Amino acid sequence: MSTSMGNSLPVPSVQALASTFDSTSDIPERYIRPEAEAEPVADADEGFELPVIDLRLAQQSQEECDRLGRACEEWGFFQLVNHGVAEELVDKMKADIAEFFKLPLEEKEAYAQLPDGFEGYGQIFVKSEEQKLDWGDMITIFTRPHSVRKMRFWPTHPPTFRDTLDKYTSAVKDVTSCVLEVMARNLGLDSEVMTKTFKDHPQGVRINYYPPCPDTKKVIGHSPHSDATGLTILLQANDVQGLQLRKNGKWLPIRPLPGAFIVNIGDHLEMLTNGKYKSNEHRVVVNTEKERMSIAAFHPPRHDIVLRPLPELVQGGVENYKATTFADFMKGFFSAKLDGKNYLETLKLNK
Repeated sequence: MSTSMGNSLPVPSVQALASTFDSTSDIPERYIRPEAEAEPVADADEGFELPVIDLRLAQQSQEECDRLGRACEEWGFFQLVNHGVAEELVDKMKADIAEFFKLPLEEKEAYAQLPDGFEGYGQIFVKSEEQKLDWGDMITIFTRPHSVRKMRFWPTHPPTFRDTLDKYTSAVKDVTSCVLEVMARNLGLDSEVMTKTFKDHPQGVRINYYPPCPDTKKVIGHSPHSDATGLTILLQANDVQGLQLRKNGKWLPIRPLPGAFIVNIGDHLEMLTNGKYKSNEHRVVVNTEKERMSIAAFHPPRHDIVLRPLPELVQGGVENYKATTFADFMKGFFSAKLDGKNYLETLKLNK
């Protein structure tokens, strides 16, 4: 994560807007998204099933390690169980997120973004006054390394929030280290290659709140996109589904297992593996009756590297992606509205 990746225009709180809605309310024009229904959603009986990876087993078993590799190549997503993060800590993080979003709007806005960045409470990727908007609110916080922390954006209500977030993100960092070690083994890399690439574990979180909407067919909670990071670890903070990934031309609803993390490959890891691992488009749809909450932890490579395929993974000497600095990638990605994997496509050499 970097603190100099641009900014986003301020927009009203969707949570506050949704609190005034009923079944007869008209959705404001900027939130109406005709594309919400443009592509089919897979039915539960179509046989799609997101891979489930046992982290403890993958650290010991080559078979489970290979299953993780196939999930990264074929899906770009998997559910992670036996990850080692204490259930009590996960439950506390969920509870503190819920309490934060119960605060009055003026208290949440105490952590609002500043004009020159998008860390804090507020939207991202809003680049024009005419742009269509997502049906959701968020707070973005850079958590690691400690030197980049700006505590003015860390909520103090509930009183436990800062301590919980610190402990939770530390635990998720450790999970990320373990997953990267398994990935290195699957890719035939020395573990030191991954360790050096992700040195000091840069990390940021985005905490999401998607209010209910009386007409869910007209809005999108989070626009289709792939993640500008190495590895994302997502915790669904309540029992309302909404995350979908693109698979075989359809949107596949993800049904999180109790206690599992959703892990997905980001664009940076696709580049580093020369396309062997794939980032995947995903989006969020909303519920008619209840809000959905989640926390996504993003783990990019260290910021001083040049993003390009790792030499050990360049088969036949052919690199499939242009080399770019981390800073240039992030500036390019955040300079426009979300649009699937289009930015990564501009960096491909062999299309």
